[in-house]
Amino acid sequence: MAEFPNLKLVSGPAAEVPLRRSRGAALPRPGQKGRVVAVGGGKGGIGKSLVSASLAIELARRGRRVVLVDADLGGANLHTCLGIDQPRRTLSDFIERRVERIDEVASPTGIANLSLISGATDHLDVANPRHAQKMRLLRHLHQLAVEYAILDLGAGTSQIVLDFFLVSDAGVLVLVPEPTSVENAYRFIKAAYWRRLRSVAGVFGYEMLLRALLESGTFRSPVELVQALGERDPEAAENLLWQLEAFRPRLVVNQARTPQDAEVGAAVAGAWRRYFGLAMDYLGAIDYDDDMWRAVRHRRPLLVDRPEVAASRSFEQIADRLLVADAGEQAADPA
Repeated sequence: MAEFPNLKLVSGPAAEVPLRRSRGAALPRPGQKGRVVAVGGGKGGIGKSLVSASLAIELARRGRRVVLVDADLGGANLHTCLGIDQPRRTLSDFIERRVERIDEVASPTGIANLSLISGATDHLDVANPRHAQKMRLLRHLHQLAVEYAILDLGAGTSQIVLDFFLVSDAGVLVLVPEPTSVENAYRFIKAAYWRRLRSVAGVFGYEMLLRALLESGTFRSPVELVQALGERDPEAAENLLWQLEAFRPRLVVNQARTPQDAEVGAAVAGAWRRYFGLAMDYLGAIDYDDDMWRAVRHRRPLLVDRPEVAASRSFEQIADRLLVADAGEQAADPA
């Protein structure tokens, strides 16, 4: 992992992420009917949409009520991964208030327990919704009457992508075992971390203190920054760390060809803990399989077309670990 040459708080409106109840202040969490899982990471071409669709199908096959949301507002194509036509109603209808409830744009997929909310397609500016539009969208996603809402995010580190990742109950980071992909994933999760940090600092009034620290010294890592904050204000550092611990990304390695490729995930999770001082759950690796790409060309989901192949079985393990991690989080923080 590269060092942090420039530690700074990001500019622009902070993400309105749900915060944990702190020891010093009680903050209400929005009521949620199900779990929102956002799948993101680096640049395009890493199979993120295939991971999102396959994870949604696997959870639906287990009897969970699932909605798959194409949250790539500028390039919706998730319906292709499911082998269905572009739905007549999309997120555009909700964002532009042609419908009032987001479940009105959910379409059947032909797979039991699974529906699709297709991404916006008609206006270029929908890819960058206004703040009020964005917050309404995020609020309605959390109110969907499903057990899981799986969000397939767009590429890059735009504010809308990071905010989708941060407001989810679980953010899943996808990478392929190549140096450029690992670097891109690192940049993505680093940007999400600092956006989360800025939001927490703004809510609790620590922003000026953090800025003063950043202007007074050079810190090689966020761990060193929190340690320095503890020397000035132990209570602030404790509360900040308490809030940041809720930011616990999950990691999936796609297109693993060798055992060494699968080990990349454990290495990335370990580096994250050392550098950021936070946990990351490694959900597992998806075996490289030519059948996955053949399924896309034939417009047939892999888990439907070839459930017996290695890549399909990989999603069984990933779903198992996701459910275990979710159960642990809900038991630890039932509010």
